[in-house]
Amino acid sequence: MRETIQRDFMVFLAEGQEGIGSVHDIGPDSISVYVENFGEFVVPLAAVKAVHDDKVILDRAQVSDKLLRAVRYAHDSEDPRLAG
Repeated sequence: MRETIQRDFMVFLAEGQEGIGSVHDIGPDSISVYVENFGEFVVPLAAVKAVHDDKVILDRAQVSDKLLRAVRYAHDSEDPRLAG
């Protein structure tokens, strides 16, 4: 699965949900995910459930609590009055 992941693919915790970040780097057994306002998080490849349509879907049960906390607040600084 590692070979199908590319830099800048969007990362999601589930299909149909809002993206949580983007792939910043790919290592031999992990990917680095950039989360807006929080920086980079290393995610083991074992946490990747699927890769398709330039998207990486993670298994929420296999990512760190620190990443999950960051995701909860990643979009807090956005202006809700702006579309898009």
